[in-house]
Amino acid sequence: MIAVFQRVTSASVAVDGELVGQCGAGCLILLGVARGDTELDADRLAAKLAKLRVFADNNGKMNRSVTDIGGCALVVPNFTLLADYTHGNRPDYLGAAPPDEANALYEYFCRALEEQSVPVSRGIFGADMRVSLVNDGPVTLVLDSRSLGTGIHPANIYQVNN
Repeated sequence: MIAVFQRVTSASVAVDGELVGQCGAGCLILLGVARGDTELDADRLAAKLAKLRVFADNNGKMNRSVTDIGGCALVVPNFTLLADYTHGNRPDYLGAAPPDEANALYEYFCRALEEQSVPVSRGIFGADMRVSLVNDGPVTLVLDSRSLGTGIHPANIYQVNN
């Protein structure tokens, strides 16, 4: 499971011109579910994201988490995070989980994040979405559930064998 975490002052997502999700100060999380991901991946990633100390304390140091600031999260499903772009110019998405499995894990992840005391607003799985955000910092991190605790950078984890 790959997450692109962006610290935001606000973020929103619309489908067909209609607002379907939004949050104020907190984070926008683009979430990609990979083949082989499990609920354990979602639990680990949600716990890590809820505790990341990337928000400023009273001294201006990044020392507070989204829960510490009473922030929220907008979580947007994004299978393109699993793109394999190494062969030719048209990426393939063979590393992404099948839609039914990915949607179930996306929803599970959102609930797991809520269990970490982070209010969650959602995009719509499979929809053509328009995401708007005011990036704060900017602070943008890429996290991978498979690399948590291993010391391995996410770019070295996903290898699709064709």
